[in-house]
Amino acid sequence: MAQSVNDKNFETEVLKSNVPVLVDFWAEWCGPCKMLSPIIDEIAVLAGNKAKVVKLNVDDAHQTAAKYGITAIPTTILFVNGEVKQTNTGMMPKGEYLKILGL
Repeated sequence: MAQSVNDKNFETEVLKSNVPVLVDFWAEWCGPCKMLSPIIDEIAVLAGNKAKVVKLNVDDAHQTAAKYGITAIPTTILFVNGEVKQTNTGMMPKGEYLKILGL
């Protein structure tokens, strides 16, 4: 299951992580986000300790969403050593997310 992050713990959980982190930017009212959610949770389990997969609710974490220019959801961003490595907007097949994480 993917962990939830917010404005307060984003730096600690994502930017200071010693493994790659895939962040799913989502919202409760977003239909495609709800369809993506179980896939993100599955990827979190498959990632084990090789990577981290987290969810950030854009309605609850305005600062972080604005900082990374999130204008459409779902959007996923891969962070490696605190830096943005890849951004994808919209849903993709599970295999694409696994590829992004190198799994």
